[in-house]
Amino acid sequence: MEQYKGEYIVELENICKSFPGVKALDNVHFHLKAGEVMALLGENGAGKSTLMKVLSGVHNKDSGTMKIFGQEIDNMNPKRAQELGVAIIHQELNMCQHLTVAENMFLGRERHKGVMLSQKEMNAEAAKVLKSLDIDLDPTTMVGSLQVSKQQMVEIAKALSTNARILIMDEPTSALTSKEIDELFRIIRQLRAEGKGIVYISHRLEELQHIVDRVTIMRDGQFITEGNFADMDMSYIIANMVGREIKEKFPRVQCEKGKKVLEVKHLNAGRMVRDVSFSSYEGEILGFAGLMGAGRTETTRALFGVDPKESGEIWLDGKEIRINNPMDAIRQGVVLAPEDRKKDGLCTKLSVRSNIELPNLDIACNKLGVVNRRKVSEMVKKAISNFSIKLASPESDAGSLSGGNQQKVVVAKWLARDSRVVIFDEPTRGIDVAAKVEIYNLMNQLKQQGISVIFVSSEMPEVLGIADRIIVMCDGRITGELDIQDATQERILELATRFESKLDAADAAQA
Repeated sequence: MEQYKGEYIVELENICKSFPGVKALDNVHFHLKAGEVMALLGENGAGKSTLMKVLSGVHNKDSGTMKIFGQEIDNMNPKRAQELGVAIIHQELNMCQHLTVAENMFLGRERHKGVMLSQKEMNAEAAKVLKSLDIDLDPTTMVGSLQVSKQQMVEIAKALSTNARILIMDEPTSALTSKEIDELFRIIRQLRAEGKGIVYISHRLEELQHIVDRVTIMRDGQFITEGNFADMDMSYIIANMVGREIKEKFPRVQCEKGKKVLEVKHLNAGRMVRDVSFSSYEGEILGFAGLMGAGRTETTRALFGVDPKESGEIWLDGKEIRINNPMDAIRQGVVLAPEDRKKDGLCTKLSVRSNIELPNLDIACNKLGVVNRRKVSEMVKKAISNFSIKLASPESDAGSLSGGNQQKVVVAKWLARDSRVVIFDEPTRGIDVAAKVEIYNLMNQLKQQGISVIFVSSEMPEVLGIADRIIVMCDGRITGELDIQDATQERILELATRFESKLDAADAAQA
């Protein structure tokens, strides 16, 4: 790669791509140099993924020119892209959990000795690639036993084992802790120093300053601008992404704190929910902060009845309620917008209408169990209107919507039944800056309606920007509670590492 360093290794000019009824790419330009990290930015639906699928051969362009390492390519396909050194590391990792690290790295390219698989050769080659990245992993380890961050490292190693020279990283930090992000950035810098070209797609704009050299911005399927990151400030980047200036990144609405809605007493559910007690009120947004693995998501799952609770009480509007499964929670008025909305919150292959209708069939049917179609149509129309869901038709597949609009559908289906408590688990993960503001406004809207709003977030600026009160967890326990006027990132981090600090002190004392 040294001979290409500083030269363009990807040149896309006037790329167009249409799908039935939609022009996804409209004369888009994109350029990548060897030895640089190029941030590809834009809102959900801007065309970033489609452009990268054209580059990697998943989609064929309708028109335009594509050059890779100076060679013009007309009919790209995934095999040809791999031969040219193009690899994608997807946000949703494509690992076979029951296979080893080495087996995953060489899946489809297995080494053979005669008619038998050569595990020894694959393990040796995998170990060599892992060592070159300074990744401490045994090639014989089952991938299913690894943390998400380690699985992502395996994906990178897999790409490099195919001699990838152009790496596309799609939201690579969405499920990583700050320490794991630092490790990923170390590897990215190493690959850049080796002359690899890296396309970095992320909605976490604060990350860009650590690794990015240049920026390309897209909007509505069109190229908007490109340039050196050092010459751009964040307001300029956001304004070009959304086509307007966003005045408030974290819109806050002041409401008078009302009566207690939810009270949780001494909740226990497995190792990650231990003696958890808290209350939430009308007119406030209650944020849950902490590091990955602190027990926040497990607490929301226990409240919603996904995971069985061992002990504890849940009180709603002054009355104790029993929640043994999600249907109990829904009927009582406690609902959850889960962390993985595509896997747990939506049926992406079904229409928006069906997604709103299905969990509410008990209130949409008459006494004979016949669905009242007029009632369903009114329910769907009201949900779409109330939450300003952008879609071509209620019959559109939920999976075709942008991330922000998918999140709105998840919430809209619950609010069709006058829910009292809405729990958001990582509500803005993987969505763009403008869609994030829409989700914050939605939370404020619920807050103003007297609905108890609880949300979990791994992004401390988000918790500080939106929450009125913050619960901090560590190691399955609540370690502190802060009113927003007393909360700082330093104070939250101190509480979020309380048990870790005790363990470190104990280890030091033993030493």
